[in-house]
Amino acid sequence: MLSYFSGGIKVYKIVRRKQLNDQVVLMEIDAPYIAAKAEAGQFIIYRIDEKGERIPLTICDYDREKETVTIVVQTIGAGTERMMALNEGDSLEDFVGPLGCPSELCQEDNLEETKKKHIIFIAGGLGTAPVYPQVKWLKEHGVDADVIMGFRNKDILFFEDEMKAVAKNLYVCTDDGSYGFHGNGSQQLQALVDAGNTYDCCVAIGPMIMMKFTCLLTKKLEIPTIVSMNPIMVDGTGMCGACRLIVDGKVKFACVDGPEFDGHLVDFDQAMKRQQQYKTEEGRAKLAYEEGATHHGGCGNCGGDK
Repeated sequence: MLSYFSGGIKVYKIVRRKQLNDQVVLMEIDAPYIAAKAEAGQFIIYRIDEKGERIPLTICDYDREKETVTIVVQTIGAGTERMMALNEGDSLEDFVGPLGCPSELCQEDNLEETKKKHIIFIAGGLGTAPVYPQVKWLKEHGVDADVIMGFRNKDILFFEDEMKAVAKNLYVCTDDGSYGFHGNGSQQLQALVDAGNTYDCCVAIGPMIMMKFTCLLTKKLEIPTIVSMNPIMVDGTGMCGACRLIVDGKVKFACVDGPEFDGHLVDFDQAMKRQQQYKTEEGRAKLAYEEGATHHGGCGNCGGDK
């Protein structure tokens, strides 16, 4: 884990900020030591200030020459709401990484085997961000990969041009049919297979429920599938146990053993139940941030009136 010090003070300046849609923003962070070591599939943990929440995010991109690391943030709770309010020139208190294990597909030691595979990535919503660096790495090393990007509607679509530049074939689908294929990522994959396309490796990254149903389909299609369990992570260093998973009947932790696992061996139902534990607390924190002292409960859910 590497930190960047300048004059004895940690400095992680936001050098570029781009609004991707109403709830998602891209930020390029000046973090030379992390950029020097980062690999596709790994993640960072950021904290805005000493009172801020520790938030793990998979690395979206890195530039060793510019010494920057790119992340994509979606507003979900109070911590990400605060992050969205930052602009170019602002700095973060902490930016720690790279953490986790790199993607097995993006390893030069495995390159010859990887080149033999017909690979398809399925990115669900924000999962597009961690899919991008893997497809980019493969492209740079002479490996073609097809990509499915799934969104609820056209208005929240992002990274289409960026992904088109690195994918062999890009398929965009929307739940409401407002753009591209009408359906979700799994339905698009089924349509591709029905049309005669064959794949022997699938990487699915997105919401937990999306990865679960993708794995149910790929198991039926006999396509080995890798998933990223980043959505369940909290601490990122293996100390809190929040990202405890059952994989092939054994206990694993997403932050230190992953975040990528064999999707056909992950107990998604158990993982989703664990993920639900934090929703009430996060919702309460978000309301407190948005409404301040004006929120006193009464909704029956947040406990603010107790």
